[in-house]
Amino acid sequence: MRAMLLHATGSLEANPKPLVLADVEDPSPADDEILIRVAACGVCHTELDEIEGRMPPPDLPVIPGHEVVGRVVAAGRNARRFRLQDRVGVGWIHSSDGTDSENVSPAFRATGRDVNGGYAELMTVPEAYAAPVPDEFGDIEAAPLMCAGAVGYRSLRLAGLVNGDALGLTGFGGSGHLVLQMARHLYPDSPVFVFARSDRERRFALELGAHWSGDTEELPPEAPKAIIDTTPVWKPVIAALERLQPGGRLVINAIRKEDSDRELLAGIRYEDHLWLEKEIKTVANVTHRDLSEFLPIAAAVPLHVETQSYPLEAANAALNDLRRGDIRGAKVLTISS
Repeated sequence: MRAMLLHATGSLEANPKPLVLADVEDPSPADDEILIRVAACGVCHTELDEIEGRMPPPDLPVIPGHEVVGRVVAAGRNARRFRLQDRVGVGWIHSSDGTDSENVSPAFRATGRDVNGGYAELMTVPEAYAAPVPDEFGDIEAAPLMCAGAVGYRSLRLAGLVNGDALGLTGFGGSGHLVLQMARHLYPDSPVFVFARSDRERRFALELGAHWSGDTEELPPEAPKAIIDTTPVWKPVIAALERLQPGGRLVINAIRKEDSDRELLAGIRYEDHLWLEKEIKTVANVTHRDLSEFLPIAAAVPLHVETQSYPLEAANAALNDLRRGDIRGAKVLTISS
């Protein structure tokens, strides 16, 4: 099969083509696994962290990719959940211990980091960690739902909103534009305010139904009850804490934060940023139940998934575009039909 392989980690600035297209042996499913012919695979910021060495894979070479949509073409002898040609999706959780806290378990294994992922024509996954893909979505539209959508759903649940509560979103890329639509569906009376760095992102937010959009430094029409942060830096976090209403909650939906502006944390003032029972929660991956619960909701909205597609062999170009911040919606590799 064809696959994009990562042989060594390092900066994309130093090596803008870290992935190499290669012909590798087809994988075979273990007893509890299914074999998927990959149709599309989303490109995620987490891949940048893996490739640039901030979250390095334990073994190399490895095939990245964890926003996977495809069809079942074979199954292990104990795998009976799906039929051949069923369309399924796989997210960042490849396998774990199956408990409610499996997303933070030592048994957690990440698709495309700890095991080979979806930048390939074929991949395997335990059948329990694949989810049926609703017919409402094509392959390209469905791929970003597997991570950006599912983790966005988890962050929205962790926000603890009641219908009518104001919600803020900082950052408006692959996950943010999906969270906005989910919030409008699940909490129809809740105003949604988007803080974004570019005019393009702010206009996009308004197109999708945001009640207000502005820069991080600007004040929204009212103080949000909850703010979900999807940025890789600290400045929006500090601003969000200051914008929250008393008793509000900040949910940080990021796998890491960069050190480039960490010194700003020294400017946190207890009385302005933390007092009056403000809370901070972080999102750590997703469970397989999150994915299974989220996809029917995505179909019911139905979510409009903004995408830019690239062929498999252009994976390096997609990663570099993502790193430069050339974002409107989500980037997806098209692999097989």
